[in-house]
Parts: sequence; C-alpha cells; structure tokens
Amino acid sequence: MRLLRTTTGRLRPRSVRAKIVSLLMLPIVSLMALWGFAAVTTASGIGDAERAKDVNAELLTPVGEFVDALQNERVAVMRDPGDRAAGKTTAKATDRAAAALLDGINASSSDAALLDSSLPERLDTLKSEAGGLDRLRAQAAQKPSVAYTKYSAVIADAFSVAGGLTGDQSTDAASDARVVLELAHAREALAQEQALLAAGETAGKLTRQEYAQFVGAVATQRQLLQPAADDLKPEHQAAYEEILSGDRYAKLQAVENRVQSAGPGSSAVSSGLLAGWDSASAGVLKDLSAAEAAAGTGATAKADPFGWNTLGASGVAVVLGLVGVLLSLLVSVLVGRGLIVELLDLRNDALEVAGRRLPQAMRKLHAGQGVDIDAEAPLRRLVGDELAQVGTALTAVQRAALKAASERAELLSGISGVYVSLARRSQVLLHRQLDLLEGMQHRQQDPHELQDLYRVDYLATRMRRHSESLLILSGIAPGRGWRDPIPLADVLRAAVAEIENSPRVQIWAVPKVSVVGGSVADVIHLLAELVENASAFSPPSTKVQLRAARMRDGVLIEIEDSGFGMNEAALAEANSKIQSEKVDLLDAKQIGLFVVNRLRDRQGLRVELRASPNGGVTAAVLIPEALMRDDMPVGEQAFGGRGLAPAAALIPQQRPGFGAAGA
Repeated sequence: MRLLRTTTGRLRPRSVRAKIVSLLMLPIVSLMALWGFAAVTTASGIGDAERAKDVNAELLTPVGEFVDALQNERVAVMRDPGDRAAGKTTAKATDRAAAALLDGINASSSDAALLDSSLPERLDTLKSEAGGLDRLRAQAAQKPSVAYTKYSAVIADAFSVAGGLTGDQSTDAASDARVVLELAHAREALAQEQALLAAGETAGKLTRQEYAQFVGAVATQRQLLQPAADDLKPEHQAAYEEILSGDRYAKLQAVENRVQSAGPGSSAVSSGLLAGWDSASAGVLKDLSAAEAAAGTGATAKADPFGWNTLGASGVAVVLGLVGVLLSLLVSVLVGRGLIVELLDLRNDALEVAGRRLPQAMRKLHAGQGVDIDAEAPLRRLVGDELAQVGTALTAVQRAALKAASERAELLSGISGVYVSLARRSQVLLHRQLDLLEGMQHRQQDPHELQDLYRVDYLATRMRRHSESLLILSGIAPGRGWRDPIPLADVLRAAVAEIENSPRVQIWAVPKVSVVGGSVADVIHLLAELVENASAFSPPSTKVQLRAARMRDGVLIEIEDSGFGMNEAALAEANSKIQSEKVDLLDAKQIGLFVVNRLRDRQGLRVELRASPNGGVTAAVLIPEALMRDDMPVGEQAFGGRGLAPAAALIPQQRPGFGAAGA
C-alpha cells in the first residue's frame, strides 16, 4: 500500500499546467480510443470486402464455372456416351474451366488456412480431380454406369471448397453466402435430375437405382430452392420468384410429378411423359445459374469496398468521430490555454504582491512614509468568473494588510511622539535636577550628606539615560553632544559611571585613542546599556571586565561577565534583535537591545554577543576607524592585557568632569 501511494505521488502532476493538461487529455484520449476502434472496424470491413472480392475472383467464380462445365459434361456423357462430338465439345469447355480453376488456386493471395482450417486439404483434393479429368472420362467411357457417381463426387468436392470459401466471400452487396450455396445445391439437384432422365431416355428405362436417385434429387431441389430463395435479399429474390412462377418451371414440375408417379421402368421415360423436359430443364438451369451469380459472385464482384454498402454507418461514425476529436482538441487547447494563462497570471500577481509590492509598502510604512492604498491595491468589483473573484479577494487581502500596517504605523508614530514628548519633558526636569545636585555637592561639607547627594546624582544620571533611550527609539538624537574628540578612557569611564554598580566594573588598560565628538554620546549610551546588562545578569560578588584593544579596522571593546550565560538559541535571538533592520517598539521585554540596535545602526558600529570562556557572556563592540582619532601609533598597544595592571576604577564619589558637562 505504501509503495502504491509512493508511485501515485510520483505520477501525480505537480504544476498547474500539468494538472490541467492531464484533466483535459483524459476525455480526449478516451474519445480518440473510441474513434480508433471505429476506424479500425471500418478499415477491417474494407479489408474484408477487398479480400472477398479477391476470393470471389480467384476461387469462387472459377469453382462455379467448373461446376457448371462438369454438370453439362455429365449430362452429355450420360445422354449418349458414344457421341464423341458432344463429348468433345463439353470436355473442352470443362478443360478450360479446370485450367482457370487451377490458375486461380495457384494465384490466390488469400491464406486458405485462415479462411478455414480444412480448406487447404479440400483445395488439394479439387486440384487433383481437376487435373485428373482424363482419367475420369476414361472410366466413364469404359463403364457408363459409374459416370453419374464420379462426376457427382467431383461436383460435391467443388461445393465443399465453395462452402469453405463462403465464410470470407460475403459482402454487404451480396446475399448471405450460405443461402447462395443452398441455391447452388438446389441447382445441382436439378442438374442431377436432368442427367438421370437423359441416361434413362437413352437406355429406354429408369432403373430402380436411377429412379431412387431421381426422386431424391427432386425432393432436395424442392426443399432447398423455395426456402433459400425466400432468404435472399429483396433485390435478388425477384429473379428467383420470376423463375419459380414461370411456365418452364411449372412444366418442369409437371414432368417431375409424372416421372415419380410412373415409377421405375420404361414408362417413366416414355416420349409422351417427358414432353418439353429438355427445353424446360435447360432453361430453368440457365436462369438459376444467372440468378445465383447475380446474388453471389456477381454482386460481390460489383461491390465497392469504399461504397455506402461497405462503409455505411461505420464510415459516418469514423468521419464524425474524427471531427469530434479535432473539435475536442481545439476546444481543449483554447480552454486549457486560457485557463493556464489566467492561473499563471493570478499566481504571478500573488507572487508580485507577496514578494515585492507588499514588503515594499511595509518598508515605507516602517520608515514613516505614507502609502496610498488605492494606488498600491486598486479596488476591484466582484464580477467575472471564479478566478477573477480570487484576484479580487487577493486585492482585498492586500488592502486589508496595508490598512492594518498603516494603522499600526500610525499607532507606532503616535507612540513615538508620546515617547519624544515624555522624554523631552523628563530631560528638562533631569537637567535642572542635575544642576541643583551639582550645586549642592559643591556647598555640602558633611561626608555622609555628600555621599547621599552622589547617590541621588547617579539615579538622576540613569534616569537621564532612560529618557535618552526613549528619544533614540523614536529616531531622535539625544540632547548631549561634544564637538571635540574625547579620549576613549574617559568614554569608558563615563559609560561605567551611568550604571548603579559601577564599582563592580574593572577597566583594563585602554589604547591611547579618542572618539570623535559627534559619536561620543551614542558610544557612551551603547556601552552603558551593555555594561548595565552584564552587571545585572551576573552574581554581585563577581567583576565585569571591560577591555579595549586597537585593531586594524578600529577599536574592539569587550564587556565580559561571569554570569550563568545564555544558550545558543537565546544568543541567536539577542543577536538578531541587535542586527535586525526593524525594531518592534511594542516588544517591551528587551528594550535595551533595541536601543543598542538603533545606536549601532546610526554610528555604523558592529555589536555581537557570544559565549564567554568563563561561562558568562561577552559583548563585543567594534568602533570603526572612521570614528577614531589616534593618540599613539597603531600596534603600540596590543589587546590581551590580562597581565597588565588595571587602570584606576572609578570611585563612586568621583565623577568625570565631562559627564555632567553634557547634561
């Protein structure tokens, strides 16, 4: 069963074009099969008609002529065996018929065994008898009493051959071959009557054997002639009806009745009793022979293999079937091609919408640009066929998606506006608060009070950074900024100073380079987010390592913690949020990563999170060379300062001079 399913799956067409072609070809193939059957049947009928004509011309006609010649010779031999002139005349006619028969048998193109399995043997017997007529005549001359039996036996063999041929010789133009053969047997019975009365008339009496044979021939003739004539085709019945209703046949029947009534002996062949027999029998035999030929061999010879009688309804079926096949092919090609084109256009439109137009519109909306929905997806009316309705539905789906995205973009824009407004207000208040705290710090002399003021100052600094994060997420540059380059060491200290647990951060030796003033605020903010994240997700007893090294492409800064780390899936997800081109402001779980994403993109930085050898997480930040200013030659300071003494970490009571200046 599984193998059957596998085979069926492999044979199942994959593309729409292949499926439609398969669907349309099935009825066409069936129609072509039916038309092929009709065409083969018609061609077979034509072939049968041609073969019947060949059999008729090469075998049946020569056999019939040979039988007629033998019947005439038999009558002549039995009428007067000593009449050499009559015997010679009939013998010549029989020899000509025998020669024609032999030529036909030898030249026949039909395989006798295909017509009848016993026909080859019958033909060999008839050929032997046709070639041995001289021997037959010699036996008849020496013993006239056997002439009737010998000639009748040869004629019987000829009828046997004709019977084997009748299965393949019939055409629609001729009557049934078996009926014609019965009429031939009836005519042979009449010819036997003629030969027996001729012999009796010559001898002056009918022997008992001859009388019995005569009575049997009369019975056979009468039993076969009329019933067989009734089974002929109407056009062939007329000739027989004319013969059977004619005066000569009536006179012939009268003589037959008188002979049967007279019985054997001399009275049966008296001149008065046989008056008119010779002319009546000869005329009836001649008419029967002509009618038989017209119903059988003559009709077959005249039959047209390509005529209506042969082709008939089958020929019409072939022609109409061919027209039907051609029309079906034409309609299938036109309909299938149109359907395939419509489906491919629909598929291309769907791919165009899904692959280019809709994403392009979405990018515009995310970028804050407006999108004309009517221009992007013109509204269609629900008209036409099912495929057109599918296209309309696709357009409706596209419009719904654009509308939803537009509404979401408007919502995000509104949220962004709220962020900006709140952040601006908070910044104003925080800047005033930091200014007040700075003044209070300068006036305060009590160490405990000064310590509390510094803690409040740190909290305000963190609040300022969060306000700046709102501005950054909204696409607005923060308020802080520097015109001159700032040393990298001060940038790192400023970033550390903006987190709560700054004493846990250990800053190692820093290269003597500076960051350009326009990028200082963003670099400080980005590093502060990463350092705060490292300190928040590592044990309080551990240190957060902050290292920097000059590289060929810029400065590499690493922030390493000793926390529990992140698995590969979590690292991949975090990196994807950092590297992604889109920022989902509605995802509030990891706002810090989105802030890093915006800063990275704005300054052209490279940021990556990776597993730390100590089990935690390392955040690597590469500041490009374009944002750096050298304070010493490249290569003088190498990274890997595990053995270097750490730089002085920031003391909570100390604040960088430029940190507050930017506030």
